[in-house]
Amino acid sequence: MKRLLSLLPFLLSAVAFGQSLQVNHLRVDRLHTPEGIDNPKPRFSWQLLSEQKNTLQTAYEIEVWKGKKQVWKSGKVNSEQSLFVEYAGEPLLSNSHYDLKVKAYDNHNQQSDWSTSHFATAYLQANEWEANWISSGLAADTANGISPLLRKTFESKKKIARAVLHISALGLYEVEINGQRIGDAYLAPGWTSYNKHLQYQSYEVTEALLSGKNAIGVRLGSGWYRTPLTWENKTNLYGKKTAVLLQLEIQYANGKTERVVSDGSWKASTSEILYSEIYHGETIDAARVQTDWSSPNFNDAGWSKVALLEHPKDYLNASINQAIKKHEAFKPIRKYRSPNGDLILDFGQNLVGWVSADLAGKKGQTVRLHHFEMPDKFGNPYFDNLRTAKATSTFILDGQSKFHFEPHFTFYGFRYVTLSGLNESEINLDDFTAHALYSDMPETGSFTCSNPLVNQLQKNIQWGQRGNFLDVPTDCPQRDERLGWTGDAEVFSRTAAYNFDVNAFFAKWLKDVATDQFPNGAVPFVIPNVLQSNKDLGAQIGAAGWSDASIIIPYNMYTVYGDRKILEDQYASMKAYFNYVETAAADRLWDTGFQFADWLSYRENESGRPSGIRSAVTDNHLVAQAFYAYNAQLMSKTAQILGNSEDKAFYSQALADIKAAFQKEYMTPNGRLISQTQTAYILSLAFDLYPENLKEQAVKRLVENIKNYGYHLTTGFLGTPFLNPVLTQYGQNEVAYKLLLQDSYPSWLYPIKTHGATTIWERWDSMKPDSTFQDPGMTSFNHYAYGAIGDWIYRNVAGIDTDEGSGAGYKHILIAPKPGGDLSHAEGEILSPYGKVKSAWQIEGKIMKMEIKVPVNTQATVRFPEGSKSIREKEMGAVENELNVGSGTYTFEMELN
Repeated sequence: MKRLLSLLPFLLSAVAFGQSLQVNHLRVDRLHTPEGIDNPKPRFSWQLLSEQKNTLQTAYEIEVWKGKKQVWKSGKVNSEQSLFVEYAGEPLLSNSHYDLKVKAYDNHNQQSDWSTSHFATAYLQANEWEANWISSGLAADTANGISPLLRKTFESKKKIARAVLHISALGLYEVEINGQRIGDAYLAPGWTSYNKHLQYQSYEVTEALLSGKNAIGVRLGSGWYRTPLTWENKTNLYGKKTAVLLQLEIQYANGKTERVVSDGSWKASTSEILYSEIYHGETIDAARVQTDWSSPNFNDAGWSKVALLEHPKDYLNASINQAIKKHEAFKPIRKYRSPNGDLILDFGQNLVGWVSADLAGKKGQTVRLHHFEMPDKFGNPYFDNLRTAKATSTFILDGQSKFHFEPHFTFYGFRYVTLSGLNESEINLDDFTAHALYSDMPETGSFTCSNPLVNQLQKNIQWGQRGNFLDVPTDCPQRDERLGWTGDAEVFSRTAAYNFDVNAFFAKWLKDVATDQFPNGAVPFVIPNVLQSNKDLGAQIGAAGWSDASIIIPYNMYTVYGDRKILEDQYASMKAYFNYVETAAADRLWDTGFQFADWLSYRENESGRPSGIRSAVTDNHLVAQAFYAYNAQLMSKTAQILGNSEDKAFYSQALADIKAAFQKEYMTPNGRLISQTQTAYILSLAFDLYPENLKEQAVKRLVENIKNYGYHLTTGFLGTPFLNPVLTQYGQNEVAYKLLLQDSYPSWLYPIKTHGATTIWERWDSMKPDSTFQDPGMTSFNHYAYGAIGDWIYRNVAGIDTDEGSGAGYKHILIAPKPGGDLSHAEGEILSPYGKVKSAWQIEGKIMKMEIKVPVNTQATVRFPEGSKSIREKEMGAVENELNVGSGTYTFEMELN
């Protein structure tokens, strides 16, 4: 007995240790617990946790249940695979709830408990929509008119086991049942190429239904469907009438089912929203509120019949991405009077969303909030960069007690609002709240270091992404544009995938890239393609760095998430675009047609650089040819990943020909390029267009150019993402750090140090050193493209990367921090598909300490800074300058030269 007691602590420890393997973070088709998928063979992913180092999954088991019936039992599968395991059970049924169970085994003979989650199917066949499209039929329901209300009552007397609502709209919708708002999505169903690709959402609403009489109500807004879009104010672009398609599926406890659908029995009326547009804002009249309009006992005798709308239903699909939701909320940090007398509220952060206000006053009293990003040098509000966008919320008071005003179907890009219609003495700052809206992407990355300006840069990059990842990757959120420019998304896509989980976000948007692709393979410059045939810029054409988002983004997403399906889904589109370029290029030299080239690169006359310093204009077709080569590289890699040897051979030969044509057309025999710019040398080196014997002098020319500009960058949209990576790759890490830490114009830190920026700007000098503004026709203070430096910060300063070959998706992790500048410490983390990866380092004198974390079921190659010596790990002791490790946390110490 005494011996048993003495062994008890060890036995308890062994039991606890035996349970150390855990399965968590279950996902279904890239999402957590989706309520409505239409994929008949969903894919399951999970992460593993273990306290024991060097842990790999050796096997898994999956079970899927529909109620008490098991529909799939995988059995014990000997495999390391923990991402994208495809369902292989009985055919799934539409409109059904399924429970998911996963168990894992590891190489230490441990097994996890079952981890559980769930998912639900929507409609697996297009013909399952019984509902009709219905619109309000009201004369005032126009693109410049009201947002209508639609409602229906129905009886439900039997006990309900489960109820699910499936809904979409031509325009935007909000839905209520029995006075309760359903879901927390905003601006739903989002923005797609409405007439070719339309998503619907599913909501589990069992708890919202009552025994007896029920009511369901829908509020509609014009949204992107018919609101004026682009600088040309293209109204009714997809159609003139907003409409809703709705199907409520009720399953009773006795096994019977019932459907409530949108049809001619619904009624419609006006709402308190008198006007709502994407660019111009929203007008709300509190006196026109119809209280309890979605409640069952509301008297709708004065409402009119809805109108049926003929519109196809066979092209709908269940949402595959996260919805737009409310996130951070900000109270004003101050109010002040501008020199010209405007009363201004400052929310302290440039964001995208709207301001809600709790207001009381005289009936008919009108309060206006005019949103803007920056005051001018005198402190007056600056509206010119909004162009024609009015960006105004108008709230009309009803003379009663405080009313909560909040927009529904618009959004603004702003940090400040001017406030009119209230006396200053009537204003309580607590009555105003700015709400940030963006797609509900899980946040995955973080970075901090010893330089507070760089830390603010990281925050600015993330806020630029929040503000512009609003269902589509927009170019700016404040002016009369807000379009899904392909070039902006392309250059930022890898950085985006560090900050947030954007796998589902881009999968949805790339579907529209393929949908809107021209018959000749060219990809429009904005997606959804509201520019139609690019008639402002040419016919059905493509442009390097923009249209090849169709190739670059799918490959980047595969690299980060290890998701082959995104390549499989987009491969036809990728090939079609490459074929378009092949047709546009004679003898594999792409020197014809329109090009954006290195958009918004440095111009001498922009902010008064010293005389003798030239503008940095790179030949348009040099840039095009460089990206032509890059696309061939990625197509060759993609063909290999997909097992298409014939295509791989074709793209490999194309790459050789494209490189030869580049060298012949744009490079002298000794390696001098026709454009002596940073971008020209950066792209040539990044895409391996130089002969090996000429690379060294090319790097010298690049560095000399940077020195001539006083260690300032001069790159535009296409050169900037590759600038620091190329410098680091070719042994010029200190030059890269000088550019990162440069805080005078033009640089990444200049907007922060000089003007207190809280987001990334569209131009290096959107506000100039003298506090005047750049061209108001194109000056945004929330524009993420130049935030692409975040990729280099994560990959090189923190040192976290993934092996894009055999270890894509962080299956094989590369950890290789490269300290530089005057940074004394840095720490980066990313929640990879397998779990958290961490790399942190600190330098004191000549001693560098480093801590890394490698998730379970992965391995990492660790490379220490060049010249490191006497490297020791806390448990392993002395180690080499490069080593391979399994999962776990490791602490290193070394001496630097």
